[in-house]
Amino acid sequence: MDSQKGTDSVSQRIQAMTDRAADLKARGAYFYNMAVTEILDDARVIVNGRNMGMYASYGYAGLLGHPRIAAAAKAAVDKYGTGTNGVRSLAGTLDLHVELEETIADFKHAEAAITYTSGYATNLSVISTLMGRGDWILSDKLNHASIVDGCMMSGALFRRFKHNDMADLEKRLQQAPSDVAKLVIADAVFSMDGDIIDLPKVVKLCEKYDAWLMMDEAHSIGVLGKTGRGIEEHFGLGDVVDIKMGTLSKTIPSVGGYVAGKRDMIEYLRHASRAYIFSAALPPAQAAAAMESFKVILDEPWRLEKLQANTEQFIGGLKSAGFDTMLTETAIVPVLCGDDERAYELTGAAQAKDLFVLPVVSPAVPNGLARLRATVTAAHATKDIAYALDVLAEAGKEIGII
Repeated sequence: MDSQKGTDSVSQRIQAMTDRAADLKARGAYFYNMAVTEILDDARVIVNGRNMGMYASYGYAGLLGHPRIAAAAKAAVDKYGTGTNGVRSLAGTLDLHVELEETIADFKHAEAAITYTSGYATNLSVISTLMGRGDWILSDKLNHASIVDGCMMSGALFRRFKHNDMADLEKRLQQAPSDVAKLVIADAVFSMDGDIIDLPKVVKLCEKYDAWLMMDEAHSIGVLGKTGRGIEEHFGLGDVVDIKMGTLSKTIPSVGGYVAGKRDMIEYLRHASRAYIFSAALPPAQAAAAMESFKVILDEPWRLEKLQANTEQFIGGLKSAGFDTMLTETAIVPVLCGDDERAYELTGAAQAKDLFVLPVVSPAVPNGLARLRATVTAAHATKDIAYALDVLAEAGKEIGII
């Protein structure tokens, strides 16, 4: 039988992407997968021998390299070694994992918590375990890809509502039969736009239509709320979210994900979610680092204050220069460029002056909404942010963005 490899749809998709990457590399406009040779802190890195200001990090609280966190990780390696050689349900659970989950539950004011080895896998597994055929899932249009994939994997009826549009969410809820399980899910802080979900209104709608509520707090833990506990604290609402999901790889400088909530739900996930049952446990060093990070956030509230001040300086400076930062109100700051080529040009100009920023282009964002997805952290100095603003403003004018 003749082989179709090279002409079938799989080969065509592979060829299209490799051609696109090759073209960008040939033009010096490919900025992805750049090897960082040294991480100095959450504000500076060494790339290709150059000391660059880091404006693409998710380490919002500036905890990377914190001595307490590093010491906890090293002590865990000395005590337990580098891995567990097992899944959590069998031989993989350490007392360290139990302590981490208790720490997360306390931090989130929840009865219990469960951890996973990947934030992506957390959403994929939790959504598809809790929801199934015949159920309804209503998801914000700008939710993270891991949420979308979890919704599709669940087999539930999957409907999107317009971004942060409560009237559209209510319309979707009204369409759902009253006798089916319903889940409303949204990012707390949206990963490409930096704006915040209208949680008070979402909560009211979930109560009105008897729907479960899940919040993905990947970008809100250590960022929102007086003590960094996240979106519920930010709005002063108490314990109103049924499924409190978060990651351990952004503000928390480790790896993995978690869900906190009612004890019976967590027990169900522990015995039914495939990413927990069939994945090896978090390595000891990563579990210890994550646990200590939650404690540092509470012990060093100045980090939240510094992050807020840096965020206001960065957003305010970009707006004053004439940039469109969309609706952001957090440390995730989109610098709107328009078409993909202008995003590449602005990135190149910024990197030439030692600003590590990265472009986000189609299909990750809609055509015409290409941007730099810039971030600031508590580790940035005021003078460094001022320098970054000057570089971006000068380049933006030369390119014609502002």
